[in-house]
Amino acid sequence: MPTAGELETALFELAPRELAQSWDNVGLLVGDPHRQVSAVLVALDVTQAVADEAAERGCGAIVAHHPLMNCAWSPVQSVRTDRPQGKLIATLLRGGISAICMHTNLDSAPGGVNDALAAALGLEEIGPLGEDGIGRTGILRAEMPLEAFAAHVRRSLGMEGLRYADGGRPVRRVAVGGGACGEYAPLARDLGCDTFVTADLKYHDFQNAPGLGLNLLDAGHFPTENVVCAVLERFLRGRFPELTVVRSAVHGDIIRYQR
Repeated sequence: MPTAGELETALFELAPRELAQSWDNVGLLVGDPHRQVSAVLVALDVTQAVADEAAERGCGAIVAHHPLMNCAWSPVQSVRTDRPQGKLIATLLRGGISAICMHTNLDSAPGGVNDALAAALGLEEIGPLGEDGIGRTGILRAEMPLEAFAAHVRRSLGMEGLRYADGGRPVRRVAVGGGACGEYAPLARDLGCDTFVTADLKYHDFQNAPGLGLNLLDAGHFPTENVVCAVLERFLRGRFPELTVVRSAVHGDIIRYQR
């Protein structure tokens, strides 16, 4: 059986560490690199529910996209079990569960988040969006009205709903940016895209869409990145045939929609 350190090394072959943004924290973030792992739980986030699930299912490691510590939005200065993050880290350590996180390096990597998102939406002739490797561009096989494309995105990503703004153009050349990539909208326009699918857009992003001549779709942070979990599963099964790899049954989009 592989060790947690060997899993980390292999995952860095899929998504090299040097592709990560300078502020990011990736790799084996919790656990003993020398501890053998017989089963891995794959999830987008390392939450308390996911950690409890890993313990119940006998998984020695969680492989996730979002880092659980030492990022700009979640700095760790203490590990206190009366606080949510401290409780989570303590759960992992007590259970001997490693946490390996591939974040912005997996966003940029060939075959990673953004290639998986482009494939899920049926885009062809895939190319890069930004020089940093974040995002992709591609074309639809046939032009679509914006409302029809929005419905296609919702179905393709298994969403309850999405937000969008009409840039005044039919949809054919599309840019995608999994997660919060709103700052790439002008670049998408400059590259000749008529539509940009991303997440976490602000009110003024939508307000500026007609002026940019760019259709904007906010397809949610979880749905636009969750597509990479299947990539991680296939990679781990192919690289370590002896390893049991399972998808988390409890992780999901924390946002709910009232119909």
